Amino acid sequence: MSSAADAPSAGTRLIVGPFNRVEGDLEVRLHIEGQRVASAEVTATMYRGFEQILQGKVPQDALVLVPRICGICSVSQSVAAARALADLGGLHMPDNGQHATNLILATENLADHLTHFYLFFMPDFARPVYAAQPWHAQALQRYCPMNGEQVRQATAVRQRWLTLMGALGGKWPHTLAVEPGGCTRPIDAAQRVRLAAKLREFRAFLQRQMIGAELEAFAALDSEAALWRWHANTAPGSDLHFFLSLVQSLSLQRLGPGPGRYLSYGAYAQSGGGAALMRGLWRASTQQCEPLDLGAISEDASRAWLAQGGAALHPLQGHTQPEPDKPGAYTWNKAPRLGGEVVETGAIARQLVSGHALMRDVVARHGGSVYTRVLARVLELARVLPLMEQWLQAIRPNQPFCVPTTLPEEGCGVGLSEAARGALGHWLVVRGGRIASYQIVAPTSWNFSPRDAQGQCGALEQALVGAPVLAGERSPVAVEHIVRSFDPCMVCTVH
Repeated sequence: MSSAADAPSAGTRLIVGPFNRVEGDLEVRLHIEGQRVASAEVTATMYRGFEQILQGKVPQDALVLVPRICGICSVSQSVAAARALADLGGLHMPDNGQHATNLILATENLADHLTHFYLFFMPDFARPVYAAQPWHAQALQRYCPMNGEQVRQATAVRQRWLTLMGALGGKWPHTLAVEPGGCTRPIDAAQRVRLAAKLREFRAFLQRQMIGAELEAFAALDSEAALWRWHANTAPGSDLHFFLSLVQSLSLQRLGPGPGRYLSYGAYAQSGGGAALMRGLWRASTQQCEPLDLGAISEDASRAWLAQGGAALHPLQGHTQPEPDKPGAYTWNKAPRLGGEVVETGAIARQLVSGHALMRDVVARHGGSVYTRVLARVLELARVLPLMEQWLQAIRPNQPFCVPTTLPEEGCGVGLSEAARGALGHWLVVRGGRIASYQIVAPTSWNFSPRDAQGQCGALEQALVGAPVLAGERSPVAVEHIVRSFDPCMVCTVH
C-alpha cells in the first residue's frame, strides 16, 4: 500500500510497501515528477543480526546457523558457509561431493526461478490495471494468484521437484548435508535412477509448458533475432511465448535499466577447477568480461542504520553494529561496491559472464531490463537442468562423497557461491578456535543497496528512475515489475 491518499502528482513523494510476493520486508520511497519516478530510496526495514549471533561460536556452528537466514535459499547459504570453512582449513571435496553439492544447489536455484516466474512475477499481469489489454483474460486464466491454471501446475511441479532434497540433502530447507569436505548424503545406484526420473519429469514440464521447446534447442539460440524468429514460428501456448508477447505489448525491454556492470562469482564449481558458469565482471560499456578482484569489494554503511566508523571496509575487516537513530540513514542494508562501482548480480550476470550469445546480444541492445532479467532466468533453467543430468551420471556410488574436516584455531576463509538471485559471499575470521568476525554480502545486498558516501544509487534505485506512474496508482505497476525483475530476498539482505 502507499501512504499517499490521492493520485500522485508532479513533485510528490510516494511510499510503496510492504510488497507482497517478496521474500522479506521491503519499502520503496519514490519522488515523482511529471508522472515519472525522479529518484528512489530502497529500504530494508527489518534487522535480524545473524552476523552478531555467529560471533564467539565455534566455526562449524555456521553450518547450522546460516541456513536459517532464509527459508527459500537456505542451501545457497549452506554452500557459501561450507566453502568459507573449506578455505579456512585448506580442504578439497572429492568429485562425488562436488557433484552432489552442485545437484543440491541447482535444485534450490531452479525451484527459485520457477517460483519467481509463476508465483512472484507473472501474477502482476492479471491485475485490474491491465483489464483493457486484449491478453488480460488469458493472463487471469493462467496467472491469477492461487487459482491460475499455470500457477497451480507450477506449484505442483515445484513440490515434486523439491522432493529431490530428500535423497540429496535429507530435508529442505536447512539441510545439513553440505559440509566443507563434501556431502554427507551418499547417492547409491538405485537412488541415482530415482533422481534421474525426477529430472526427466521437470524437463518435461519446462519443455511442454514453460518454454515450449527442447531445452537444448532453446539454449542454442544465439541472438535476439533468433529469439524473435523462434517466437514468431512457435505456436502460442508456452508461458515463455506469452511472456515474450507481453514484452512486445508493454515494451518491457525499456523498463528498469540497470548500472551496466554485472557480477558473478561463478556457479557450480567443477571437480577439475573452475565453474560451469564462469566468474567475472561483465561491463556493458566495453562488451568485455573482466577478471574479478575480490580485494576490491567493500561495504559502505553511510546510509545504513549501522555504525560506519570511517571509510567503506572490505568484508574481512567489516563489522555490523546497529545504529538505529543514525542521521541520514534509511535502510538496514549496507552498500556493497566493487572497486567503488555499483554492480548488478543475478542470472543475467551469470549468463553474460559465462558468454551466452543470446544474453550478450539482448543486453547489448536493451541493457539490464525487466525483459532481459526474466529471460535470463528462463535461459538458466534450460542450461542448468542438462548440467544436473550430467552431474548425476558422473557420480560413482562406491567412491567417497566427503572427507574429514579439521579446522585451524586461527585464520580466515572466504566462501563464494551463486544463489538464484546472484553473488553470495561469506567472509570468516577465526581466533582462538572461535568466530571473531563473520560478514555476509548477499545478492540483494548488491542489487538493493542504498546510496553510498559518494551519493551513488544502488542498482534498483537507478533502475526505478524514469518508471511511469499512472494517474491514480497507489502501488505503481511499472515499479512492481522492476522490483520483481530483480527477485529480491530481503531476509538474506539484512540477515
